[in-house]
Amino acid sequence: MSRTLRGIRLLLRVREQSLRYVTAAPRPPAWSLMRMSHTGADLGSLTRYDDSAVSIDWQKKLTPEQYYVTREKGTELPFSGIYLNNTEKGMYHCVCCSSPLFSSEKKYNSGTGWPSFSEAYGAQGADESNTNVLRRLDNSLGSTGTEVICKECDAHLGHVFEDGPPPQGQRFCINSVALAFVPSSM
Repeated sequence: MSRTLRGIRLLLRVREQSLRYVTAAPRPPAWSLMRMSHTGADLGSLTRYDDSAVSIDWQKKLTPEQYYVTREKGTELPFSGIYLNNTEKGMYHCVCCSSPLFSSEKKYNSGTGWPSFSEAYGAQGADESNTNVLRRLDNSLGSTGTEVICKECDAHLGHVFEDGPPPQGQRFCINSVALAFVPSSM
């Protein structure tokens, strides 16, 4: 009987979430609704926090494109980003949490269609322990790659490849929409 009641509560919660999104904002993907509906305390969630509240906060803070790229691991179209040809001196921060990620000193034109950096801000050669980026294996495109995420808020930023300039040979290929640029005041 309690299982049936839980199932009914779950269905009502999904319906309530659906109605809330229809009237308040664009409807998120179906998997997101199901994930949000499974975070309730009465279902014995093992998460530290309520995913639905976090998801809704990001949707309020970010534009739809920023949300798609940073929270749903999307990618902006090549050669479309605002920072692709930016040559100003300054710092590139995470658009979600404002953590400094990349310095303009390490930005270069890779010709790939996305802003490229040879090194994350705070890196000491190959040591990235003092940076605000993390690397994570990514098999989503049918081959193994390395995703770059923000260490502070888990925002998807882009990918890193081993075809960059010396000495490290890295190319951090980052979505402009995941960045906020702060010019140097010189």
